Amino acid sequence: MFTGLVEETGEILKVEEGPFLRVYIGARKVLEDLKVGDSVAVDGACLTAVAVEEGGFWVELAQETLRRTAPTWRVGHRPNLERALKVGDRLGGHFVTGHVDGVARLWEVREAPGAKDFYFLPPKALAPYIAEKGSVALNGVSLTVAGLTGEAFWVTLIPHTLEVTNLGRLRVGDGVNLEVDLIARYVARLLGRA
Repeated sequence: MFTGLVEETGEILKVEEGPFLRVYIGARKVLEDLKVGDSVAVDGACLTAVAVEEGGFWVELAQETLRRTAPTWRVGHRPNLERALKVGDRLGGHFVTGHVDGVARLWEVREAPGAKDFYFLPPKALAPYIAEKGSVALNGVSLTVAGLTGEAFWVTLIPHTLEVTNLGRLRVGDGVNLEVDLIARYVARLLGRA
């Protein structure tokens, strides 16, 4: 479980093909107490640290992870990183599981007073789980949905968020890992059975 409050952006330094895609991520902050077997949200995807070295850590990605996430698993990409929530930590964002639901595409960016509005097109199957003033995680960043328009939703990003996450580097057409709100998912499932 995570909060969606990014601790740092790392850098993918190595990628190795095999039965699993092995990815080596350079980092500093998340390495402070990281051990083999610990969970790390990498652009919002909950991954297991399979090796920890000075300056970085290795993760392995199964086909299911590759199928559901944005195709950013390449050398040079700077993923958002967050260590798993500990009992007793403050919950400043929202409950983020690290189970990416799909990829949303950046459709448009508009200037807003002191900020920027980023408009995203989610997969059609996920649109019903996105509500105005509800929560979403985009590349692991906990955000409030500012509004809905047609098939798109938008979030307002302040300069701090643009600076400390990789969302400020997005270009129109780029995909981001989308996790819909955990509560919305379960409410929809329960109502579907009623």
